[in-house]
Amino acid sequence: MTLIGSAGPLATAYDVALVDLDGVAYKGPHAIPTAPPALQAARDHGLRLVFVTNNASREPGEVAAHLTELGIPADADEVLTAAQAGAAMLADALPQGAKVLVIGGKGLRTAVGALGFELVDDAAAHPAAVIQGYHPDLGWRQLAEAAYAINAGARYFATNLDLTLPTERGMAPGNGSLVAAVVTATGVTPPAAGKPEPGMFLLAAKRAGAERPLVIGDRLDTDLKGARAANIPGLLVLTGVSDVRETLTAPKEHRPSFIGSTLRTLEETHPEPRQDGSWWHVGDARAHVVEGRLLVDGGSDIDRVRAACCAAWAAADAGEKLLVETLPHLGVAS
Repeated sequence: MTLIGSAGPLATAYDVALVDLDGVAYKGPHAIPTAPPALQAARDHGLRLVFVTNNASREPGEVAAHLTELGIPADADEVLTAAQAGAAMLADALPQGAKVLVIGGKGLRTAVGALGFELVDDAAAHPAAVIQGYHPDLGWRQLAEAAYAINAGARYFATNLDLTLPTERGMAPGNGSLVAAVVTATGVTPPAAGKPEPGMFLLAAKRAGAERPLVIGDRLDTDLKGARAANIPGLLVLTGVSDVRETLTAPKEHRPSFIGSTLRTLEETHPEPRQDGSWWHVGDARAHVVEGRLLVDGGSDIDRVRAACCAAWAAADAGEKLLVETLPHLGVAS
């Protein structure tokens, strides 16, 4: 399983991009400098955008307004949150009008209420289900109500299971960490709607009427794993969490179909990787693995990264042990 090529720009090869937010469009409160012009150029090529986020605390209109303030114009109907995906999961599992205890912010409450469920605030109301999403003000009392309801027989769902959440000050506990507290108290592990589960990407693609969707993300374990699970090509941009070293050692289910240093790669063609003996070639770059050591030369920075990934993945898939401590530095500027 390796990278694929694109004879023309990705922005013309695909019709809808399913775009992650943090690490792709922005970092903390600021846009990634290359993102606004690159996304506008992609729109100008005819690529439609849907912003797909595991954040369940904000409503789509708030997300769209934030993007617009950062120079990335967006409408609410171009945003799909984990809250909306979670509500859709409830709709598949419960009768309309069922009582649901929502543990999370207003984005999740709005999404669940919009599908006709009766929102309740505590276990004493005997909810049919509990759904939990991240909110910075969640505390012991809300988690306890969730546990009481689940232990009394309510079904348990989560918007996503991200263990960490990037903030301006660094990584903080994410929804998955808070869910773990309830799991410990109940012994019940909830299904999740958000990435890396495929349903969120499939729902976004369906809503957009996409025929040739492309996932764009910065995290191998959520964005790109979800793309693989949904059988949708995935583009990894190196502006966020996952770096080149992590990508070189990625398991099959986390591997992207394309790699770019920034979102500007949407305007570029992506050379088709080709194998010649033990060497993998991408553009003028080439790489191979000899006795566990990865050797790379030629070409541009990003093509060396691409060739290196092809060689490293092929070696790993053949059962060869890659000597991680000998991996060359292949960082690219973002």
